[in-house]
Amino acid sequence: MDPITSAIFLGVAGNLATDALTAAYTSLKKALTKKHGQDSDLVEAVNKLEKTPDRDDRKATVQAEVEIAKANDDAELVKLAQDLLNQLKEQSGGMSAINQTVSKVKFAAIAGAGNASISHINDNAPAEDRKK
Repeated sequence: MDPITSAIFLGVAGNLATDALTAAYTSLKKALTKKHGQDSDLVEAVNKLEKTPDRDDRKATVQAEVEIAKANDDAELVKLAQDLLNQLKEQSGGMSAINQTVSKVKFAAIAGAGNASISHINDNAPAEDRKK
């Protein structure tokens, strides 16, 4: 998952135990608003996710809007997101687990450091795709 989406998800999940973490999340959100506008689909998706952080459809919308807005091409936004993620790693206990569900993907690879586990893998591809 990209750093901006990860930072937003962790920020709205209530993992901001210190004033510094809250300030880092606020800075990221202000920068998103400044660059994309208060009425942009991206900022509206983040606002809706903040209201109901447990809804997977809202998470998927935020992730899609980050991609559509090409927010990860903006070095300032990426730096703000990475700063928040780094601060979360440094807090006692480190970052909380991040769960991500990927659907309708035949093959996927994610790079990073740390531990990962993959479970409940089902190949539900149509029969014609399995022959390839």
